[in-house]
Amino acid sequence: MTDTPPPQSGIDPAEARRLADEQRLAEAAAKWRVRSKRVQLYRRLLPILIVVLAGGALTWTVFRTVMSGVERKAAQSREVRLDNPMFHGQDAAGRSFMIGAQGAVRDPATGHFRLNGPALRLNLGGRKVTEMTADAGIYDEAKRTVTIGPNVKISDGGTGFTLTTPEAVVDTATGIVTGSKGVEGAGPLGTISASSYAIYDQGERVTFSGSGDNKMRGVVNPVRSGG
Repeated sequence: MTDTPPPQSGIDPAEARRLADEQRLAEAAAKWRVRSKRVQLYRRLLPILIVVLAGGALTWTVFRTVMSGVERKAAQSREVRLDNPMFHGQDAAGRSFMIGAQGAVRDPATGHFRLNGPALRLNLGGRKVTEMTADAGIYDEAKRTVTIGPNVKISDGGTGFTLTTPEAVVDTATGIVTGSKGVEGAGPLGTISASSYAIYDQGERVTFSGSGDNKMRGVVNPVRSGG
């Protein structure tokens, strides 16, 4: 609160109050003018700032979209695409295997082959051939594994079983085929339903195990016959 100056000699008290009021009004008017100029400045700058921010966001979005397209095209240009590829090899016991597909794409980042419509043949010798087909798969040449699925169908030449399963993992170094996402099968010994399975020695021995509704365990050892 502004104190009213004490009356000076020869000045009427009422006049002194009037002068003090005029001084307070002048100070308030000066503060209002400063505040008004600041508000007007903000009103001018705010639309400009909004346009700048919106333009920056749009520019960044366009930039990222363009860069993503460039990166995607660059990655695709480094991919190796193969039509009807065929991979041949042998496991540790010298038994041959063949991996074919309708098409394959080699990922330059991982070196893996993405397979479309893969088909595998594991040869026991003679007519004992295990054949596997699926909708898709991944061939890791470095680790010597093939993971195929979904819609896997296995025709096992060693046991005579025909199996269907969502996924199969083939270790081409050992010839062992495994799966842990359920399996249904039918063969000379009847039908079978299990949670997981493993095919050893390229079909000479098949094991099944289950849990929940598929609480079963079994081993199929077919009689070996010459071929």
